[in-house]
Parts: sequence; C-alpha cells; structure tokens
Amino acid sequence: MTARKSASEANTLQYLVSELPQKKPTRFSVVPDAAALEDMRTALELLGLRKVRFDGTLTPRGKSDWQLEAKLGATVVQPCVATLEPVTTRLEETVGRFFSRDLADELPEEMEMPEDDAVELLGTTIDISGILKEALALALPLYPKAKDAEIETLVFTEPGKSPMTDEETRPFAGLAALRDSLKKDEE
Repeated sequence: MTARKSASEANTLQYLVSELPQKKPTRFSVVPDAAALEDMRTALELLGLRKVRFDGTLTPRGKSDWQLEAKLGATVVQPCVATLEPVTTRLEETVGRFFSRDLADELPEEMEMPEDDAVELLGTTIDISGILKEALALALPLYPKAKDAEIETLVFTEPGKSPMTDEETRPFAGLAALRDSLKKDEE
C-alpha cells in the first residue's frame, strides 16, 4: 500500500492505525502543493521554501507498535543572522519515530519528557503531515550566515569603566589567570 498525496491533501496526510496493514510496511510520499508550502513557510517564518519531499515507510513492530523511517528533503531560504541577506540551505534529513501503545500504560498524568524523543505514544492516528512539519522545523539552521557576513562584537559599559570581554564572562576565566600567575611565581 503506497500513499501518495498531493494538492490540498498534503496538508492532512494521516493514517488510522486500525486500517494499517499488520503484515507489511505502508509506504508514503508527500510532496506539498504551493498552498501547503506557503502555509509552512509562513509558520516557520522563512523567506522561501521549495522542493519539499517526505518519503518513508510505516512498519508494524510487534502486536501494536509502529516504526516510521523517512527521508526529508527541502530547500529553505532564511535571513542571515548578521546581514539579513537571504541564505539558501538544502536540507537532507533522516527521520525516525517509534510509536508505542504500551507507553500509554506506563505514563503518569504529569511527567518529564523522555530522553529518547523519537519514541511517541501511539494514538488512533499517525499524522505524517505533522511529523513532516516538525522534522522540517527541527532541521532548520539556527543561525544561518551568508558567506561573507561577519558578526561584529559590540561592547557596552558605563563611562569610565572598562568593558567586560567574552573571556571574562566564562566561569573559570579567573581560575585560569590565577593558575598562570602561580606558575610564574614558581619559576
């Protein structure tokens, strides 16, 4: 069973777990249309978004669990952190999720996030479109920088005082200076 969604369906590709075949993988391919791309671009505050593709499989694991393995490809345009010039980046990411029904029995009402963020509680549906959007958001460069852009260091302080440097803000910077002065005294 291969699901191929395009046009407006790409915004809402979900599988009912009860309808997924239990003996073989379910393949999917999502290529969002222009309206879906624009929605994602706006939500992620990007200057541009194109060539988005999300291909993968949902494979049954045991009696009630599911494994998602997929490839995400996208070209994003973001503003440079230094100059605000457009920076284009090609993203190629491997996405994996494990959906477990047993996790529901073990979870208290309130808990901290588990360390393995690829394990999720299996509900009645698996939202492929939601996973695509989340994976795209997580794959974005945090500080896109144009090739020739330089980030300048600005220093502010009160008149008559010397400004604090980045080195001085490090917690062990004073200890390093003390160590160095002790070495000089020993020599």
